[in-house]
Amino acid sequence: MYEYLEGTVAARLAAALVLDVGGVGYELRTPLVGRLPALGERARVWVHLVVREDAHTLYGFGGREDRDLFRLLLKVRGVGPSMGLAILSALDRTELVQALQAREAKVFTRAKGVGKKTAEQIVLDLADRAEEFAAGCELRPGVLKPAATAPENPRVADATAALVSIGYAEKDARQRVEAALEQTGDADLEQLIRAALRS
Repeated sequence: MYEYLEGTVAARLAAALVLDVGGVGYELRTPLVGRLPALGERARVWVHLVVREDAHTLYGFGGREDRDLFRLLLKVRGVGPSMGLAILSALDRTELVQALQAREAKVFTRAKGVGKKTAEQIVLDLADRAEEFAAGCELRPGVLKPAATAPENPRVADATAALVSIGYAEKDARQRVEAALEQTGDADLEQLIRAALRS
């Protein structure tokens, strides 16, 4: 029904943003990290609408390729919108494509809620389609290994809130963030969240 919305970012939350389009604020669920517009920025956000009996939910992505990957993930048995967002929060597009190409199911278990069987199902269903998304990924060796460096001025409270917003218990979220902070040292918020999701 919707391809994209274009407007000004009126609010940024841990896992959502509000896009003001001609005076109407659209709340869009988003991955925790990735190429999303900043507060006050005018932007085009690619969207996917999920209609259920009790809610109509819009999901937003900074690029069409990310939105299309999300749609592809939803075709996998056992993967719903929340898990799709968790996967795109834990893995960037390059990591996801390379994991599919290498048929490395274990990589997908970094995402909240993705167990071994679901990870194997993702690879089974999507490995043959990885090439469709490889263009523009700038694939590089070693990308499937956990990052050894991390960002600066870590914001533990913000990173913890981000993990809680996608279903982690607060205690578990804080432990993950603190462990990630010890491993990464100097990290910005996005890198800290990504490292915490992998821990």
